[in-house]
This record gives sequence, structure tokens and C-alpha cells, in this order.
Amino acid sequence: MPSRRATVTGFAQRTRSMRCRSQVFILLVVTVIAPLIFLAGRATNFNSTVSSHKDFDVHDLTTDHGGELRRLNALEHIETLFPKEVLKVIYSHTEETGALNMNLVGRKDLASSLIQEETAEDQGEGQVRSVIQDQGEVANQEQGADDIKVSLAEVEAEVGGRAVDLHSTEDDSAKETRKQFRHRRHEKRLTELIRQDEDEDKKAENEAMERNKEVEVGVDGKFSIWKREDAENPDAMVRIMRDQLIMARAYAAIAESTNNGRLLRELKAKIKENIKLLGEANVDSELPPGIKDKIKLMARLLTKARDQHRDCAMMVKKLRAMLQTSEEHARTLKKQSTFLSQLAAKTIPKGLHCLSMSLTLQYHLLPLAERELPESPKLEDPTLYHYAIFSDNILAAAVVVNSTIIHAKEPEKHVFHVVTDRMNFGAMKMWFLENSPGLATIQVENVDDYKWLNASYCPVLHQLSSASMKDYYFKADNGASLATVSSNLKYRNPKYLSMLNHLRFYLPEVFPKLNKVLFLDDDVVVQKDLSALWDVDLHGNVNGAVETCGQSFHRFDKYLNFSHPDIASNFDPMACGWAYGMNMFDLVEWKKRDITGIYHKWQRMNEDRTLWKLGTLPPGLITFYNMTFPLDKSWHVLGLGYNPGVLHSELEAAAVVHYNGNMKPWLEIGMSRYKPYWTKYVKYDHPSLQQCNINE
Repeated sequence: MPSRRATVTGFAQRTRSMRCRSQVFILLVVTVIAPLIFLAGRATNFNSTVSSHKDFDVHDLTTDHGGELRRLNALEHIETLFPKEVLKVIYSHTEETGALNMNLVGRKDLASSLIQEETAEDQGEGQVRSVIQDQGEVANQEQGADDIKVSLAEVEAEVGGRAVDLHSTEDDSAKETRKQFRHRRHEKRLTELIRQDEDEDKKAENEAMERNKEVEVGVDGKFSIWKREDAENPDAMVRIMRDQLIMARAYAAIAESTNNGRLLRELKAKIKENIKLLGEANVDSELPPGIKDKIKLMARLLTKARDQHRDCAMMVKKLRAMLQTSEEHARTLKKQSTFLSQLAAKTIPKGLHCLSMSLTLQYHLLPLAERELPESPKLEDPTLYHYAIFSDNILAAAVVVNSTIIHAKEPEKHVFHVVTDRMNFGAMKMWFLENSPGLATIQVENVDDYKWLNASYCPVLHQLSSASMKDYYFKADNGASLATVSSNLKYRNPKYLSMLNHLRFYLPEVFPKLNKVLFLDDDVVVQKDLSALWDVDLHGNVNGAVETCGQSFHRFDKYLNFSHPDIASNFDPMACGWAYGMNMFDLVEWKKRDITGIYHKWQRMNEDRTLWKLGTLPPGLITFYNMTFPLDKSWHVLGLGYNPGVLHSELEAAAVVHYNGNMKPWLEIGMSRYKPYWTKYVKYDHPSLQQCNINE
């Protein structure tokens, strides 16, 4: 029994010893050998997969969920085995490149340079490389690949060292490898920065050289007038030629004063030639071919003149004299322009004169029974919309009536009262006999038929008959300067002599049975229905108008003489002005406040023209002072006869646009930008217009 018990005991001990050894061996395999086999297998799988597959699918490599779990468990065991230094390397790479993944084949965020190095033998290498175009991006990707290689080397080095001894430090060869990688990476970064700086410097230098290209000049060519400062300017060559002409004239004057006859002849010949070539060109495209050669020849001649006459003080004197002469010439041209514009504004175009004569002839050829417009009780009906138009321009009055009717919502309720002078009465009546306003009602009257409008009642007519006024208007300015003539010409416009211009102050006498009248100038165009103006509450005021004052213009001090005590004591110099052209007048309030009497009072006080210059706006501002209700600006947009900067949005939104100023749309000096707003209401196919050659 003892012998058997001892045998069993020994066998049990050996069995336990063998089990213990097996457990130790399994533990050793799991903790050391398995990770090595795992890493080696993954690296081999990486190399074989990249070299054998051109297009790989990440999904195929990650569909085995059991394998993923095993890899995660293995990585957790590895983390417990690595020292802190190795984990720091792994964590640092995790921050830069995302989560650490040993499956390099499945990674899509690897640098393209690393893929290119691993797939150098692949047939599609050229296609992969063609994707990378930017050199800076390639450099950054190569740096990322180096970083990944460094981390792989560090991991492999640490794992190898751990397999030998878990408590050993990093291998010296791994340190050296990392050091070499870092050094190589720094060199690449420095090289790339240097290359970028050189490229930028070269690019800036080329741009500077391109901007500073010069036209060839004789000896040294240092004058800026011989250099093309900006080749993109469409008038660069024109400016060079003009500057050369200025310098050539200056050198010619110096050559003449120093008796340098040869240089003087050469300069005069070149000046004459270049003036002929330049002509009236404003852009380079208008210059004749071969102009660059002419500029070079002039530049060489100017260089020669500069070398012969280097007296800077004399050159400065000549240039100052030329500048003063040019300024005087510019002032003279400006005065001439003002004179001619005023002359053109008061001159009747041939076409309009022809139209008036033609219609007058047709009117007098009609039988007496056919010369009258149809009578209508609407002419005195205060419940309708009444318009007052005082004009001697047939075409302009026709546009006002036509544009108003086109935009009227209820044209049968609109009544037009057109008043003209004796000369154009037949023509105006004939036009509306031939061109009926449709459902609207129209009346044409002659201002000379108003017998109550005489010199004893109207101060303006009395003043026009005085000798001083006749001298002011009709006496020639013998010996007067151009500046004096041009300044007075504005106030000698025939419209200031016509009672049609002053009839607006006698509306209750013209329309005794009406309550409200909308006054329209003949240089306006109606773009919207105006019937809503009759519903505007004027709050007890007589005049409804759009104010025109801005920061410092169109205020009372611009129209009235505030040095006169009668003006200074009764009016505010900063009071806001308003515009004639579209005005709603309450004739009931007019009669209550005796507006016409106020107008007569101030007209008599201004007989010597010391309160204001001639015109109707200054007496209108005085007469309706503190009795004008401001309308919304969209009702009346002004300035189309002098202001080229009226906004397109304002024009489109305006109910009435006004061509106040000298540049009327029926004149050649009218601004082409605004003419279409007026011309679209002209019947250019009318036989009378075609006969008088009035075209769009």
C-alpha cells in the first residue's frame, strides 16, 4: 500500500507540474509570441495586399467580426505590456493622424506618398501619381508618410525589445533611426520653404519687370512720359502722345529763345505730325497703325532736346507759362459752352417750327364749322380730374396729354385745359383735332383771349412795357464781355417774356368754377395714374409740391437776395425750396388767402430786380411761403434736363419725370440716357412729323 500510494502521489505531482508548465507556456505564447506573430502577419499582409491588388475594398477586410474582436483584445494586452515611452509615441501619432489602426491596408487616410512607395511595382503607379499636382501638397504628404514610418519603426522596436526583456529601455538602433527620420524631415521642410521663397521672389520680379516695360528712347529715356505705366489702360498711348506734345512745345519755346534753329525746326515738324496723327482720338484703338514708332521718334527727339537744354529753371518757367495759358483757355471755353447751351435752349428746332407752321396752315384750310373741338359740360365739372397745361410747344404738350391718358385708370374722368399763345393756337388746336384724346376731354384756349389779363391788372405786363425792361431784354451789349453776356442770357430767355409762364399765378381767374387743379409743365412725362393726388389732404395749404432741398442747395438763399431787408425780415434763408412742374393747387384756399394779391405785391416790389432775378420760381417760393404741403418724392422726380446722375430706380418708381433744365428731350443737346422716357409717347409715324423730318 505505501508503495502504491507513493507512486500515485508522484504521478499526481508530475501531472500538476506538467499542467503548470503548459499554463506557463500558453501564457508565454499569448503574451509575447502571439503579438509578434500578429504584427509580423499584419505587415506581411500589408505588403502582399498592396502589391497584389490595384483596387482594394476595405469592407472585404473588415467583415470578419470575430477577427476584429480578437485584434482588439490583442491590442489591449499589448497596451499593458508596453512601457510609457512607447505609449506616448502612439498617443502623439493618434492626435495627428486619428485613431491608431494597425490595418494599414484598410486605412484611407494614409499619405499618398506612402502608398506610392509601397506600390512602386504596381502597373497603375502612374495613375496614382497623376492625382497629386500641387508640389506643396506632395511635400506635406511625404512628411505625413515619414511620420507614420517613424511611429511604425518605434512600435516595432519597442515590441522587439519587450519580447527580449519587458523591463529593458529603447534600443539604441531605434533611437538612431528616429533621429535620422527627424533630421531628414527637417531638411525637407527647409528645402521646401526655400524653394517657395525663391518662386515668390521670381514671380514678383517678373511682375515688376512687366509693369515697367518702357518704350525705347534714344540715349537713356528717363522721362515718365516715355514709359507705358499701365498697358491695360485703353488710352495709354493717347496720354503719352499728349504729354510728349506738351514737352515738345516747351522745348520749342526754349530753342527759339536760344536761337537753336535746327532743333526748333525739328520740334515744330514733329509737333505738327503728331497733332495730325492724334486728331480727336480718345482711346488707343482710334490711333492709326504704326503709332508706336512715331512715339519712339518723338521720344528720341525730346531726349536730344533735353541734352542740349538742361536749364531746369528755364523749363519750369516755360511750363508755368503754358499752364497759365491753358487755364485761361479753359475758362474761355467754359464761358462759350455756357453761352451756347443757353442759346440752344431758347432756340426752336427746325422740326418743331416746321410742325407749327404746317399745322397752322392745315387749321386755316378747314371750314369754320370744323375748327372747334367738341364742347362738353365736363370742362367745368369740379368732381372730375382737371389738368392745366400752359405751353407753346405742340409736340411737348401732346406728350404730356398722351402719357397721362395712357396711364389713367378712368380716362373719361380726366379733363385737360391747354392754354397757348396766339401764334400757336391754330396749330395746337389742329393737332388735337387730328389726334383725339379718346374718352378724355380736352380744351385748347388762347391766352390773348383773357381780356382781364392786361397791364393795369398784371404787374409783369406793366413792367415789360417799361423802357428799362426793354433795354434789359432787347438792347445789345456793345462792348460787354462774354462772361457778362452768358450770365445775363439765362434770364433773357423768351419764356420770361411770355404770359404763359406767369399764368400759373392766376389759376382762380382761369378756372373760376373748379376746386382743385393739377398743374403740369410741358417738359414732363406721366408714368402712373395721377388721380390719387386729388385725394391727398393738403392740411389747409394752397400748394402741394415735392421739396427739392438737400444739404446746402435748393434752399431760399439760393434764389432770393437776403442782403435786401425786405427779404431778410420775412423769410428763412434755410427754408426748403420746392419744384414747379407738377403741383396740386387748392383753388378754394387760394381765393381765401388772396394768393394772387400776394404775388402782385412782391412783383411790384421787385420792379428794379433787386429781390430776385427774373423767373417764376422765386416769386412762387415767396407767394406760397408757409402754404406749401410737401408731397412724397416718388410723385415727381426732377433733373432730367441737367443732372446725368438720376438713379434708374427713382426714374422707374416716379409718377412724373421732369426734364427741367436746358437739355430738353426734343433738343439735340438732350441727354440720350433719358430720351427714351419721352420719345416712347411721340407718334413718329404721324404724317406731319414725317413731313417735318422729326425722327426718333
